[in-house]
Amino acid sequence: MPRFPILAALAAACALPAPLAGQTTNAAARIDYTAERAAIAQFQDRDQRLQDVGWQLARANAAFCPRVVPGIGLQLQDMASYGVPAIARTALGLTGDFAVQTAARGSPAALTGAFARNREIIRLEGFNPNDWRAGRAMDWQRLARAHDHVDAMLTEHGGIAVTFADGETARVQPVDVCASRFELMGEGDRAVADGTRVVIGIGFPAFAYQEEPVFAALVAHELAHNVLGHDAWLDRVGRKPKFVRRIEREADRLVPWLLANAGYDPQAGAAFMIRWGSRHDSGLKLRTRHDGWDERAEAMAAEEPIIRALMARDGRADWAQHFRREIDPAGGLARTARR
Repeated sequence: MPRFPILAALAAACALPAPLAGQTTNAAARIDYTAERAAIAQFQDRDQRLQDVGWQLARANAAFCPRVVPGIGLQLQDMASYGVPAIARTALGLTGDFAVQTAARGSPAALTGAFARNREIIRLEGFNPNDWRAGRAMDWQRLARAHDHVDAMLTEHGGIAVTFADGETARVQPVDVCASRFELMGEGDRAVADGTRVVIGIGFPAFAYQEEPVFAALVAHELAHNVLGHDAWLDRVGRKPKFVRRIEREADRLVPWLLANAGYDPQAGAAFMIRWGSRHDSGLKLRTRHDGWDERAEAMAAEEPIIRALMARDGRADWAQHFRREIDPAGGLARTARR
C-alpha cells in the first residue's frame, strides 16, 4: 500500500475528467462542447461505478468497522476544478460552479430522487459554496472544503439541506458507513488507500470488467487497508517490504468478508485476483511487497468456508470478531492466530 501524493491526486482527479477542457482557443465558436460533455460524462460514468460499489461495501460493513461516520452518498463537482472553468460551466449548462457529481446507488441522496447528475447547487445548509473564494484553474481545495462542510453538517446536525438553482431544497438524513471516501483519479492505472480515502485511477484495468462483484473486489481490497488501519500501522513500524507484504496479505484475505456482507459472492475476490494478477503481475518487483497473484487468490479462497458458515448461521460475516489478523494493530506483527 504505497503512500499517495494527496495534493497531486486530488488536483488530477478534479482537473482531468475533461481533457479537452484545457485546449483553449481565442474563438469560443471553435470549442467542441459536445466533445467536452462526452469527456466529462465518461469520467462521471466511471466515478458513478466506483461510488456505487464503494457505498455498498462501506454501508454493509459499518457494523464491523472500528470507525464509522454519517454519510449520504453524495459527491459534488466544482467547475473551478477544471482546466478552464468557463468551458466546463458552459458544457454542463451551469451558471454557477457547483453541481451534483454522483449520488451512490441506494444511498440517502439517491433515494430522494433529487440529486440528478449535473444538477446545479446553490446552497449547502445555509452556505453558498460559490461564494467561497476559488484559486486558480484546477483548484481542488474549494471542492474538498465543500465535502468537508457536508460531513460536518451531517455530524453536527444529523442531516443537511441542499438547495438547487431551480429553488428546490432537499433535506437528507445520513446513515452510518465505514469511514472512507472513494475518489476517482483522472489519470493513471493505480489503486491506493491512504487511511481515509480509496483512490483509483481511471485507467485501472478492472474498469473493463463487466461483472460488478469482480470490480467490487478491487475496491474492497483498498477499503480493507483503511478499515484495518494499515497506513497508521506502517507509520509506526516502518515501511519495509516485509511489513508492506504482511498488510497486503491481510487486505487480500479481508476482501471476501467485505464482499459477502455487501451481498456479493465472496468468490469474486479470487476471481478478480486471477483475472488481474495473471495479466498484470509485474514479477519480482511486485513480489517484494505482495505475494504472487496465484498465492493471493488462494489466500482469498481459503477464507470462504468460514465466511459461508457464518453467513448461513448469522446472516453476516462478522470480521471484527472472527477474522484472523496478520498484524497487531497496536504493535507489531501478530504472534497468534485467532478465529
